[in-house]
Amino acid sequence: RFAGRMQAEAKRLSDLVQEIINLSRLQDDDPLKNGKAVELSQVIGEAVEQSRLNAEKRKITLLAETGVDAKTIGDRNQITMAIHNLIENAINYSPDSTKVAITLKISNGLAEVAVSDQGIGIPDSEKDKLFDRFYRANNASNIQGTGLGLSIVKRCIELMNASVSFTSIENSITTFTIHIPAES
Repeated sequence: RFAGRMQAEAKRLSDLVQEIINLSRLQDDDPLKNGKAVELSQVIGEAVEQSRLNAEKRKITLLAETGVDAKTIGDRNQITMAIHNLIENAINYSPDSTKVAITLKISNGLAEVAVSDQGIGIPDSEKDKLFDRFYRANNASNIQGTGLGLSIVKRCIELMNASVSFTSIENSITTFTIHIPAES
């Protein structure tokens, strides 16, 4: 039992170190300076595959609907990291045997990548702090995490002159949506 606890804490520390490294890399980065065309459906597919093992452990079904052809200009790795963090967040905050939906659509010249879960939701009193570094909602005390995932998402997206928004109903559905300028 003690060895299992040590292993879990070592993984948590490793995750924290990796997220701090990712965040520090974003500090001085300009993904638009050397940006390239990025096919968003492919990036979503990569992010889903990166999260599949974690989802399968919890019997969470990942549903990706990316039937739209949408491209943006930016850094492929940063976009993948942002979407992956949203998917991991949705998995972590969802009960076992539920679904996480990832959709892609075009609206008013923006590509919108939405990640929805069936989790615990976000209390209204905590919504304005959600993207702060190391912030963890009070109703998430029993959920493993570093409190850096959404901060990394926000930084990745801001660097691309894009935005991230969310809607949430406590004890119900939460949806995070990335709004990225679409290229034709």
